[in-house]
Amino acid sequence: MLTRVEVSTPQGDLLSFQLDDDEASYLIQDIDGLDPVKATITSTAFAGLDGTQFQSARREERNIVITAGLNPNPLTETVRSLRNRLYAFFMPTTKVDLTFYDDEGPDVTISGVVEDAPSPLFTQEPAMNISVTCFKPDFLDVVPGHIGDGMTTSGSSGRLIAYPGTSKTGTVITLNVDRTLSDFTIYHQPPNDDLRQLDFSASLVAGDILVINSVTGSKGVTLTRGGTISSLLYGKSPQSSWIELLPGDNVITFYATGAGIPYTLDYVARYGGL
Repeated sequence: MLTRVEVSTPQGDLLSFQLDDDEASYLIQDIDGLDPVKATITSTAFAGLDGTQFQSARREERNIVITAGLNPNPLTETVRSLRNRLYAFFMPTTKVDLTFYDDEGPDVTISGVVEDAPSPLFTQEPAMNISVTCFKPDFLDVVPGHIGDGMTTSGSSGRLIAYPGTSKTGTVITLNVDRTLSDFTIYHQPPNDDLRQLDFSASLVAGDILVINSVTGSKGVTLTRGGTISSLLYGKSPQSSWIELLPGDNVITFYATGAGIPYTLDYVARYGGL
């Protein structure tokens, strides 16, 4: 179960809500918006055919609403002082990061912008209803996944990656080139899906560092050679698939002829709901 929620701002300010402390100054009465976000599904109707034809599906933004009761210590606090402290974090248009700590599952974080934070003055049970709009609906694991000590292979043996997330995620594959290499292929067998592959062809030499980033919003291929970083996106075949992990067991086979070349694979697990 959830035990704590932390709020941080770009300025580095931090506020912690203890969910299991009945004597805390802020009593979390409810947190709405933690379930999977509803999908918008597009379909097309055709004359003479029953039903519709599926076209696409996408998830909307996430709206998290935190109801925090104000419980001042009579010796040191007032309702006004507690409200003003919350305003410092939850003034509308403020960017915030919310981190959720769970004693049974991964600790996750999500970024958003405060939409509204009403706190009625004339009430016997003062509280603040904080609404945060999160434009990216997934919660991100605070501990990134790292698959190190990998080697390219000239055979067919793959590497099993048990991805714990519930939403697909991009990867960052770093190839530490230690010999001449002209091409390679990364095969990806996701759970219960067809084989996917990424074909790459470009001249690489010992000392090069090649990074293939398939994270949405920052996809690309970069080469570091002699301290200079440049794009090598043209080396990736346009027909190739980006390497994205799906929930469950994924098998990655990094194929290259010749002696093995070391590589690492990094990812951030994404969760569609808590």
